[in-house]
Amino acid sequence: MSSLALWYNVVVVLKAVAEIAGLALLGQGVLALLAGPSREINVFYRVLAVMTSPVRMATRFITPRFVVDQHIGLVAFALVVLAWILLYVAKVYLVLRVASETLPP
Repeated sequence: MSSLALWYNVVVVLKAVAEIAGLALLGQGVLALLAGPSREINVFYRVLAVMTSPVRMATRFITPRFVVDQHIGLVAFALVVLAWILLYVAKVYLVLRVASETLPP
C-alpha cells in the first residue's frame, strides 16, 4: 500500500467520524429545541449526549473560560464543521494527487 493510499484511508475515516459527530450534535440541538426544559429526561437526548460528550469535553478544554457552557454545543458543532471542510479538502487533494501520478506522460 502506497503512502498516499494510507493517508487517503486516514482522511476518509476521520471525515466519517466528523460526520457522525456533526450529525449527533445537530440532532441533539434539534431535540433540545423540540423537547424544551424536559430534554434531560428524554432517552434519545441522553443517547445523543453520550455520543457528543467527547466532542463537548474537547471543546470545553480548548475554549477560553469566558465562553459560557450554554454555547459549548454550538462551538463544538462549528469546530466539527470546520474539521469536516478541512478533511474534505484533504481528500480532494489526495485524489487529485493520485490521479496526476497515474496519468500517462
